[in-house]
Amino acid sequence: MPVLRSPQVILFSENVERAVRFYLGLGFAETFRVPAEGDPIHVDLVLDGYRIGIASAASTRDDHGLDPIAEGQRVAVVLWTDDVPAAYAALTASGAPALAAPHEWLGRLLIAWTTDPDGNPVQLVQNR
Repeated sequence: MPVLRSPQVILFSENVERAVRFYLGLGFAETFRVPAEGDPIHVDLVLDGYRIGIASAASTRDDHGLDPIAEGQRVAVVLWTDDVPAAYAALTASGAPALAAPHEWLGRLLIAWTTDPDGNPVQLVQNR
């Protein structure tokens, strides 16, 4: 199994800017935004070394083929790795359901999706 690192939680939202304002109000600092201008589809925030992401539910559906729940209790666990295809193969071979095979996103990331035993999405990510 490739080394996994940098766990991150992503919250799905129908209104990314509203969610970002909320977390900024709690003391989080913005560290990543796509796109840089206009309505964001993804924003990362950090507080005391802890990173969360706010992802557009529409973008998650359109870009990754998932069906996120944008209200109520929802979460995705993000694990960074140097080898998404190998990590995805190892997880799915061990019985984790496959949600989305490795695919390029934003022209700079390789992403795949599976789930944990409770059905929470797990995203595997690597820089290209």
